[in-house]
Amino acid sequence: MNNEQLGNIPEEYKPISMWGYFGYQILFSLPLIGIISVIYLAICAKNWNVKNFAKSYFCVAIIFMILTAIIVAIAGFIY
Repeated sequence: MNNEQLGNIPEEYKPISMWGYFGYQILFSLPLIGIISVIYLAICAKNWNVKNFAKSYFCVAIIFMILTAIIVAIAGFIY
């Protein structure tokens, strides 16, 4: 998309740049600030792309925590 096409898109639907995704990924990976940022952006972000990225990151984090808990439980049961 060129700049002229992007100018016609409402602000809440504008795409995120590659560097934007990179920056959000780094922000979300910070221990406490990342969790707060993910929750805040998943609920309050005006841009739907940012909101959906935060929601997807939150879902991946939950799946990772569940898998980790299962692995720890299995390891504890074996030992």
